[in-house]
Amino acid sequence: MDRRSFLKTSALGGSAAAATSLAAPAYAQGKRTLTMVTSWPRGFAVLDDAASYLEKMVAEMSDGTLTIDKKAPGELVGALEVFDAVSSGQADMYHSADYYFIGQHPGYGYFTAVPFGGTAQEIVNWYYHDGGEQLHDELGQIFNMKGLLAGNSGSQSGGWFRNEITSAADFNGLKFRMPGMGGKVLGKLGASVQNIPGGELYQALSSGALDGLEWVGPMADERAGFQEVAKIYYAAGFHEPGSALAANVNLDVWNELSDQHKAILRYASMATTQLQLSETLANNGAALERLKSQGVKVLQFPDDVWDAFGAASKEVMDENMDDELYARIRKSFEDSMYSSSEWINQSDGYYVQQRNRVLGKG
Repeated sequence: MDRRSFLKTSALGGSAAAATSLAAPAYAQGKRTLTMVTSWPRGFAVLDDAASYLEKMVAEMSDGTLTIDKKAPGELVGALEVFDAVSSGQADMYHSADYYFIGQHPGYGYFTAVPFGGTAQEIVNWYYHDGGEQLHDELGQIFNMKGLLAGNSGSQSGGWFRNEITSAADFNGLKFRMPGMGGKVLGKLGASVQNIPGGELYQALSSGALDGLEWVGPMADERAGFQEVAKIYYAAGFHEPGSALAANVNLDVWNELSDQHKAILRYASMATTQLQLSETLANNGAALERLKSQGVKVLQFPDDVWDAFGAASKEVMDENMDDELYARIRKSFEDSMYSSSEWINQSDGYYVQQRNRVLGKG
């Protein structure tokens, strides 16, 4: 069955009736408004911030001829229903994290983050200069979407726990929230992994429905209030060393846009990524200090736990190699990442080590 035809008739409602109720793009006096569904409650640090920056930039860059009508979860569709909504045409575009949709295709993991994958800089190196954007579009063709990246959280924390992790065995039976391929890795270690939308996490952790969770990083985690219900915080995580956010557009809508409006969406997406990443990194340090002042114990996983993460990650990443497109995306991503890191390690990485040593900050 043709994937695009199937989605247009089934999408969220599972019937032809759902397709007939799809909202058409809004036009008024030569202006166009795109309905953008998001996976983020309004005001969520980092994530909704990025969606809001994109909304604002597009309006300003187009002098109001192209605007975005941003919808929070529940205002049109649920947080994890945005993919099907845009693919089918119920909404014009979404702002989300593409690794939520690895069930649609495992290749989508690479357009957010994969275990032991690229940093924020390495991801944009690949995306804009080593073929990543073209592969995002090739993948999107299957689901009637044009790919765009719009935001990046930087490296994400290892997560919130009630008790310290002293060995990989401590994950066995742990009820833990982690989406994407990272969640599959913890599943290999025996965790009971759940993909719960961000707006439901505080309640799940405080009620005991979760034993632990990962979210974003100090700035976003502090605003979410997780320090009120858990006090063990692992700073570095294996699962999301630089997490891109996506602003994918329905392909039929994209093709109808003028070249100018396409360019505005693309360049506003690029600018959103840089602005969001720098804002997050500028604020994480101070937020971490505030978390410590509230009794949060900040730790790092032991080396043997990192080794277990690595072994399980290889298993997970290898499981989809029989999919030709996934295999090409993975090879392209890893080739670019290792090429970038060769210079970064010998320049920025080495410089930071020496700077901190010389200034006594190491």
